Amino acid sequence: MSEQEQNKVAMVIFAHPDDAEFGCAGTVALWAREGWDLYYVVCTDGAGGGPDDATDVSIEAQRKGVETRKIEQRAACEILGIKDIVFLNYPDGELEPSIPLRRDLVRVLRRYRPARVICPSPDRIWSPTIMVRRYHPDHLAAGVASLAAIYPASQNPWAFPELMDEGLPPHKVSEIYIMGAPAVNYAVDITTTIQQKLDAIGAHASQVSGHFGELQQRILKNAADQGAKYGMPYAEEFHRVENV
Repeated sequence: MSEQEQNKVAMVIFAHPDDAEFGCAGTVALWAREGWDLYYVVCTDGAGGGPDDATDVSIEAQRKGVETRKIEQRAACEILGIKDIVFLNYPDGELEPSIPLRRDLVRVLRRYRPARVICPSPDRIWSPTIMVRRYHPDHLAAGVASLAAIYPASQNPWAFPELMDEGLPPHKVSEIYIMGAPAVNYAVDITTTIQQKLDAIGAHASQVSGHFGELQQRILKNAADQGAKYGMPYAEEFHRVENV
């Protein structure tokens, strides 16, 4: 039996607090129910998220915002059954698929050794029906960096040899689930976890308060539209890749 078969460990890599809840919360809640250990990796500090009409964007206001968003993210993780969360704290709005970011992602991949990884798409979807938020440059950068970290770096002993000195040998991820990809080939039935998804999104009060009712209806419609393609009441879609 392979290491991946022995260890039911999954990881979600994303740019900002709340990204995972919108993209894959139903899926991770389902996996947690099935006995998987789930880990979140948030690439940025979330300092760039807040009301569009904000007038106080001082360093102190941003610091308080970062603290709030981390508290909210932890609350969402409690709802979904996430075992632990790693904040990489890169500046929000300035994320690049840099070598330091790739190294940091390889470090967490080798430390937690997930069989499954969910990450953002590195590509835009040129469709008027897709929310503009998926075009966010941080999302695209997180997708590029995640895939480069998964293959070949995480499984290549010659990549970042200093990590070997940290006691982190190579690790091969078996399955990759890409959120918001231009081409999807896999769906997860989230009918039994759709309420957890909504509750977890609601935990990000600083981002959704004031329009949460309308937002819930949009989320339900989107999940229902995706599910209808596969005969499921509610679903989340991915481009799934087996790393063989």
